[in-house]
Amino acid sequence: MKQVIIATKNKGKAKDFEAIFNPYGFEVLTLHDVAEDMEVEETGTTFEENAILKAEALAERLQTFVIADDSGLEIDALNGAPGVYSARYAGLGKSDEANMEKVLTELAHVDDNKRMARFCCAIALAGPGMETKTVFGTCEGLIAHDRKGTNGFGYDPIFFVPELGKMMAELQPIEKAAISHRGNAIKKISEELPNLLR
Repeated sequence: MKQVIIATKNKGKAKDFEAIFNPYGFEVLTLHDVAEDMEVEETGTTFEENAILKAEALAERLQTFVIADDSGLEIDALNGAPGVYSARYAGLGKSDEANMEKVLTELAHVDDNKRMARFCCAIALAGPGMETKTVFGTCEGLIAHDRKGTNGFGYDPIFFVPELGKMMAELQPIEKAAISHRGNAIKKISEELPNLLR
């Protein structure tokens, strides 16, 4: 069976990708399976740059087809912050709770109609002898004043999805996959796959 490596240690992400690749006869492996010691410094200034850095570094090391993603939250009133620093916005400890608290504090005096934000996800596909391909997905919403919901992770409890009238953290996994930034990017990859895998 052919293999595709997902440059993540997140099992939830791996499951999302398995649904796409298995029908094409690919086995999905993660860093846990192939390179647990692999750490790529995310020095890019955009989500795309960081996804490409991770995908190309791992593809070079393993000489095989690799997918990597980079994602985060952009808030208009904060000039696009936290952006590529989403995971470590409140410091290197990577605390979801501290990150949300910092955002809520910074937006404390921002009116409801100026709290627009979006989740962004860039996915890069790299491999030996192929040009790296990237796709991009977003999910538009608003930053709420308080946390609500226990599903998801990251900023999900403060991200309100107007079209569903719920916080991201109130959505069931299947609902989230249908509208999320990663879900949108994965859909685009699935459309590209027949050409890429020839």
